[in-house]
Amino acid sequence: MRHRQKTVKFFRTASHRDAMLRNMACSLIEHRRIRTTLAKAKALRPFAERLVTIGKNDSLHSRRRAIALLGSNELAQKVTQTLFSEIAPAHSARQGGYCRITKLGQRRSDSAPMAFIEWVDAYVPKGAEDAAAEAPAETKADA
Repeated sequence: MRHRQKTVKFFRTASHRDAMLRNMACSLIEHRRIRTTLAKAKALRPFAERLVTIGKNDSLHSRRRAIALLGSNELAQKVTQTLFSEIAPAHSARQGGYCRITKLGQRRSDSAPMAFIEWVDAYVPKGAEDAAAEAPAETKADA
């Protein structure tokens, strides 16, 4: 019986699995949405939501905990800054459930179920908001 065995192992060693989750979390924070297999998305969701919960309390201790979870390389440092300055404040009113998984169907090559994982309160950078606001105005003027 597999009572209380929560970890999905993916046929990887523990260190390989931890590195995979760290890399996927960094990509999710950096790109706001990633496409992956459904099993990996389901394994990533609790890891990413824990990072947002840590990021909501902006203190030195919280930043060190986030860096400990994400790693200490240059990308993780940059991603931690993004987590604390943009993503966690966007979810400040929400109590949990920061990620959304959208099923996409099967991959053609091996029929693996694919999914998008993204932030529920989609944060749009300030430059992109201005560009999105100007783009419809230009199309109306051209018509």
